[in-house]
Amino acid sequence: MANEFFMEMALKLARIAFRKGEFPVGCVIVQDKEVIATGARQGTGFGKPFFSEIDHAEIRALKSLEVGPSKFRPEESVLFCTMEPCLMCFAAIVLAGIKKIVYAYEDPMGGGTGCDVSSMTPLYKDAKIEIVPGVLREKSLDLFYDFFNKEINLYWKDSFLEAYTLEQRLLSARK
Repeated sequence: MANEFFMEMALKLARIAFRKGEFPVGCVIVQDKEVIATGARQGTGFGKPFFSEIDHAEIRALKSLEVGPSKFRPEESVLFCTMEPCLMCFAAIVLAGIKKIVYAYEDPMGGGTGCDVSSMTPLYKDAKIEIVPGVLREKSLDLFYDFFNKEINLYWKDSFLEAYTLEQRLLSARK
């Protein structure tokens, strides 16, 4: 099955999160062409004065593996996410042993997949994770644009990520 099929599943989770007022990130972990774990962002809700920076979609998907299949084989699994994993999530994915990350929309403010691991300790330096960016990017961009366009949204308000997303959407509309 193509990367787009599983990214659509992650986008569905992101849309559900968005409708709940959460940052629109969805994540699925696939093994043997089957979804074995899912996660969506929690703790950001529109208008909240405090935002949880622990309950990211990738972390929630990894946590759901605890009650998932007993034969989890990380080296054969692929993680699909609607936004590039942050540094915290990237490290958790490395620690989980997953060898491939597919994401839709880049995170120019906090993305962790582009970090230079060559000077890090062997655990990270030797991880050899394959990164596939930009799968269904436009669909994810549209969702983040909608999120940042909500006046009630306070999460990452006036941030570089918000400005970048709004600019990317304008550039996309001109094409």
